[in-house]
Amino acid sequence: LGLEIAKGLLGLGASVAIGSRDTSHHQAFLEAADASPGTGFALELDVTSAASVRQAVEATVERFGRVDALVNNAAGNFIMPTERMREQAWRSVLSIALDGTFLCSREFGKQMLKQGEGQMLNIVATYAWTGEPGVAHSAAAKAGVLALTRTLAREWGGRGVRANALSPGPFDSEGASPNLWPNEAIKERIRDG
Repeated sequence: LGLEIAKGLLGLGASVAIGSRDTSHHQAFLEAADASPGTGFALELDVTSAASVRQAVEATVERFGRVDALVNNAAGNFIMPTERMREQAWRSVLSIALDGTFLCSREFGKQMLKQGEGQMLNIVATYAWTGEPGVAHSAAAKAGVLALTRTLAREWGGRGVRANALSPGPFDSEGASPNLWPNEAIKERIRDG
């Protein structure tokens, strides 16, 4: 989803920076940037590290002079019944999805507040409202992201920085499919709603 958003922005002529812990994720984006009217660059980023996020803000501002928008798309998820979930699994997903969204929002938000304008889009999941068996960690994290988004909208909206959340629903991707619908029965249940 993040790659498609980035490619769409490049196609509109935007200057786009992406970050990922795994630099192999950068290749498809950089190829799209080369073939688009926009400008793109990629950097190594660990959203669970405040220092890494601050470096990403600095690199983006150095490259583009400002930050107009932030899309918080980092997530981790897999199906696991709650009674079998280890603390490390819980902590890992919350660290990426909730803590990472907070750290990126805070650090990029500081730059936007300094500029007096900016936009933030936080990706949440439909089960942030309803819950869903097997994803207690992700549901809790995404519900937290939803509450964070609402808080930032109220806190920063009057200062020129908008915060919104988008819940795209399930979509088939290389990363999501093996973790969230590892077999046809689960995929069919999701498809049928």
